[in-house]
Amino acid sequence: MTTDDEPGPLYRELREFERHLRSERGLSPHTLRAYLGDLRDLARHADTVGLGGPDELGVAVLRAWLARQHADGMSRATLARRTAAVRAFTRFLHRKGVLAEDPGVLLGTPRLNRDLPSVLSQDQAAHLLDTVEAEGPQGSRDLAVLEVFYATGVRVSELCGMDIGDLDTGRRTVRVIGKGDKERTVPIAETAVQAVEEWLRAGRPVLATEQSGNALFLGARGGRLHASIARRIVHARIAAAGDVPDLGPHGLRHSAATHLLEGGADLRSVQEILGHSSLRTTQLYTQVSVERLKKVHRQAHPRGAADS
Repeated sequence: MTTDDEPGPLYRELREFERHLRSERGLSPHTLRAYLGDLRDLARHADTVGLGGPDELGVAVLRAWLARQHADGMSRATLARRTAAVRAFTRFLHRKGVLAEDPGVLLGTPRLNRDLPSVLSQDQAAHLLDTVEAEGPQGSRDLAVLEVFYATGVRVSELCGMDIGDLDTGRRTVRVIGKGDKERTVPIAETAVQAVEEWLRAGRPVLATEQSGNALFLGARGGRLHASIARRIVHARIAAAGDVPDLGPHGLRHSAATHLLEGGADLRSVQEILGHSSLRTTQLYTQVSVERLKKVHRQAHPRGAADS
């Protein structure tokens, strides 16, 4: 959060923009923190180059700021996010009348080199879930957490935000609040439902306190499960399983999407399940499936090694 004692020509406008983001944009806490951190860096750059006021924020200042970070070796993904943050900020200033023209529209967006995500094979996923020792309340919780991650492909923040009432065991669906507070309903496998029901029956009551509220998953002290603990659970259980690549919750999300497509699900359905705003994001998983098929072909076909 910005403070009133921060100097410089952009800080007052940045404080107003922060209030705008918090009240109107519906950004996730992670994105909000990232945007504000990016723009505070821009404000410091404006101080350094002697910007006289927010009305002097032009495309030359913005390009010089981004060029400095590119020269320092900043990743394309971070540069793309910072460009998006600046565009939102200059659009806000233009609509307020602070800027006569919006310089953000003149900025290009760095093209991202999208590496194919690492995923588990279907056998590895089954091995992982079959070998989780679900003894005691935390063991019961850990199995339920892994089952839900793999069954639904939800993000870690979405899983941690689930309440007990979000799970409909009769319809085998779970209500998910995703990015931008967008709600969706996701199917959930019967094995995951059973794991969650066992956690609710025998595990959650042991850990629950007055602070638990309606949270579906709890930490060791009874509060809502934190994202960092959920990540730790996944890494620890994968390490204990052996012969399974070390992936976090997002790796299980990638695996779920890939296995849905391998099983014949259409792209639009997978997009809806994952909560992707763009079909292009979901299409990445078709490349994963093709690469896996090519690998199998190279290994299994008599002349596969000669194929490209």
